[in-house]
Amino acid sequence: MLIVEKQNINSDVKNLVESFLNSNAEKYILGRNTNSKRLSKFVNVDGYIDDFAIETHWEEKPIFKSSQIDNKESIIVSCSLAIYPHSALKSLKEAGFKNVVSILDIATHSNLDLKIMFMSDAQRELKNNFSKFEKVYSYINENESKKVFKDILSFRKNFDLSYMKDYQVDEIGQYFEDFVNLQDGEVFIDAGGYDGQTSREFIKHCPKYKSIYIFEPSEKNLKLAKENLKKYKNINFIAKGLSNQKDTLKFDTESGSASSISENGTVTIEVDTLDNIVKEKVSFIKMDIEGGESMAISGMKNHILNDHPKMAISVYHKVDDFWKIPEQILAIRDDYHIYMRHYTEGTDETVMFFMPR
Repeated sequence: MLIVEKQNINSDVKNLVESFLNSNAEKYILGRNTNSKRLSKFVNVDGYIDDFAIETHWEEKPIFKSSQIDNKESIIVSCSLAIYPHSALKSLKEAGFKNVVSILDIATHSNLDLKIMFMSDAQRELKNNFSKFEKVYSYINENESKKVFKDILSFRKNFDLSYMKDYQVDEIGQYFEDFVNLQDGEVFIDAGGYDGQTSREFIKHCPKYKSIYIFEPSEKNLKLAKENLKKYKNINFIAKGLSNQKDTLKFDTESGSASSISENGTVTIEVDTLDNIVKEKVSFIKMDIEGGESMAISGMKNHILNDHPKMAISVYHKVDDFWKIPEQILAIRDDYHIYMRHYTEGTDETVMFFMPR
């Protein structure tokens, strides 16, 4: 049975949130993102902290490096949630700041309508479709995968970073767990290839591969991938995205590895199905395409049916990915074991693995 933990109220944190909202204390926001903007609409802060900023002002407030803040009694709210939320809080405390909380604490202990990006929608999704999550949980047999599933859902339900204390950023090990059991002669699909980093790691784990197909619609990123992989053979660089049909779409190229299909995109890209493009039997599919995973899965039904490949699918872009993607794949063929791993301290980089039985 899936039991999502309930939050323990920390009175010290609650009091600190009250001070941030209502006292005359010196106040700062760590980070500059959508959540920072939303919080600043409710609280008049003295500035933003960004140790890597080139600019001097943002949202009409000054930007400081943490070393420039002399008052260690200042209240600082960290808006880091995606990759390094624990490290962000830890670095502030190590710098001597005594009053540090997360924006999730603000949401938990106040009545502000913050609508925290992803987290608020994820919390609502869990409440509205708990039975769907519970069903997927029942399919998972491995204890570590069950723990990952429960930890992340508890994090989403309670807005409590403590549930993520056991997780670290791991860009190198991502996708290549021991249970993937790579063999000589693998045919690897790198969907969302970016600069070729994942394919380089694949080659380290499987030097006797048969062939690699890198799908990357960004011309700039694909050029980097070609340069980074130029000494390797049998790599197919495909300047397209994967989807459920052949089409032309708008694409946002300004977000680095998070570039994605967007109505507000600045360039036009070509997409097509995996079934249309790759004609040989594939054995391992990695997919991280910024929310387009479900459509791409629809476009590779024949490969799933006929090849029964191993799959490592990102399930963190949409709040219902945890149940919709396994439901979709198991409807094509149900003879897969499901594993889960998480590769950051926060909301990003959750991967669901489908291993053939």
